[in-house]
Amino acid sequence: MTALVYLAASLAEIAGCFAFWAWLRLGKSPLWLAPGVVSLVLFAWLLTRVDSDAAGRAYAAYGGVYICASLIWLWAVEGVRPDRWDAGGATLCLIGTCIILLGPRTA
Repeated sequence: MTALVYLAASLAEIAGCFAFWAWLRLGKSPLWLAPGVVSLVLFAWLLTRVDSDAAGRAYAAYGGVYICASLIWLWAVEGVRPDRWDAGGATLCLIGTCIILLGPRTA
């Protein structure tokens, strides 16, 4: 379930941030901000649904998922294919995410 929440959160965050990007960098209407804000609120709410004993740990683990989702967005929405360096970096991030999420805890 955590993976699905992280995936949904990443899509919400990227979409929300892209709305601001579109407004400020692509010259789109300020009306893009309304769904952008809603999307960012959804992102924040979704992260509270992660089963974790500490917010910082949930956010740190989420970072790897966000990076991978951002590269998928880059390819699917912006039409720029990630290169091998992108793929390698994303793989390292997912390894870090797994260590954070699945590592044994002593306390």
